[in-house]
Amino acid sequence: MQINLGRVNLAGLAPKRLPRMLPVRQAFTSKRIDPADLPKTIAEQFRREGIGDTIKPGMRIAIGVGSRGIGNLAAIVRAVVSELRSRGADPFIVPAMGSHGGGTAEGQRDVLAGYGITEDHVGARIAASMDTVHVGTVQDEVEVHFDKTAYEQADGIVVVARIKPHTDFKAPIESGITKMLTIGLGKHKGAAYLHQFGFQRFGTLLPAAASLLLERTPFLFGIGIVEDAYHDTALVECVAKAELPHREQELLIEAKRLMPRLWMTDIDVLVVDQIGKNISGSGMDPNITGRSGAGGIFGDGPRIHKIAVLGLTLETKGNAVGIGLADFTTRRTVEQIDFAAMYTNVITSLGTEGGRLPIIMESDEAAIAAAVFSSGARDHAQVKIVRIRDTLSLHEIYVSEGFCPEVEAHPLMQPTGSLQDWPFNGAGDVVTE
Repeated sequence: MQINLGRVNLAGLAPKRLPRMLPVRQAFTSKRIDPADLPKTIAEQFRREGIGDTIKPGMRIAIGVGSRGIGNLAAIVRAVVSELRSRGADPFIVPAMGSHGGGTAEGQRDVLAGYGITEDHVGARIAASMDTVHVGTVQDEVEVHFDKTAYEQADGIVVVARIKPHTDFKAPIESGITKMLTIGLGKHKGAAYLHQFGFQRFGTLLPAAASLLLERTPFLFGIGIVEDAYHDTALVECVAKAELPHREQELLIEAKRLMPRLWMTDIDVLVVDQIGKNISGSGMDPNITGRSGAGGIFGDGPRIHKIAVLGLTLETKGNAVGIGLADFTTRRTVEQIDFAAMYTNVITSLGTEGGRLPIIMESDEAAIAAAVFSSGARDHAQVKIVRIRDTLSLHEIYVSEGFCPEVEAHPLMQPTGSLQDWPFNGAGDVVTE
């Protein structure tokens, strides 16, 4: 992609020097499960009433697995496959990710492989298809579509889902088992169709669609995963069909309690090293940034004036959805974008704001300087900048020297080093560790 940027003229008013940055550790509640203990944890869950006893020898079990960057996902799926096989079942994996992976079967298989979910590693074949069946209607003739392979070939269906706050709407049930059933296993067709009704209806529409699917598909149980603020697995629980939706609501409350945040109250410029679908459905989590494609103020975090995004994760495979919620980015970032994948995703979700391009600058240094200049901060030496790796990684951050008094006074922020200059290379890009 050829981008002709030229020289951006800021009339000599851009900061002559960016303020030095202080490495800071933010503290959060941790409930980490040792990854080595995950098979044991899942085995215990399968011994619960209404879980393992629903599996009979010879049953073909479809396991719905999504596209989010869930910690320990491959290990969890592998353990689930093992438990099903130990009961004589024949498990297989079904990608449950709506329009992700470019809305193609091969693309979705590739997304799973990127998370380590391959037939060899997890011990189950992967049945990737975009074909769906029309299961029925809810709420004024809203159609509900479902993965054809799971619907027609499985004797039982299990979904593996992280339960967390959604990035575009607030309700008693947001992202999790319900969304996996309705949007993820709705494939591209079903996801695109349901999104036409807008996020404002998702709080009631998705539970209604899930209720229909619980009646008309061989759904057995969901495997709900809750992560703590360190992106570690904090809880894995098998949620029986009879426990939905109330148990998912309770797990969402716990997920919100454990999620990370920025402890500051006001930020002039937030610098995000990388965004991606493995970080958040919106590339960077609106619950952290306060910006959502749905518009308005989102979440209860600090007020952030300007955002600069410096790159994409490898795992997102060029899908830069969410880039449009930033104010500035770089040439290098834009050159990494797979526009077909991104546009398929944002058009399907109707969240086209996330697919727009922010102001593109030649380098990281130029993007950050432009964000500082346009933030409204009069004293560039004291401008309040926060730099994060991504919106999942908030325990180790950098803050500008103007934040030093606030860090010193906050019980959950601790400096881990001394003030340092920005690590720019000769091209003006940040050198990461």
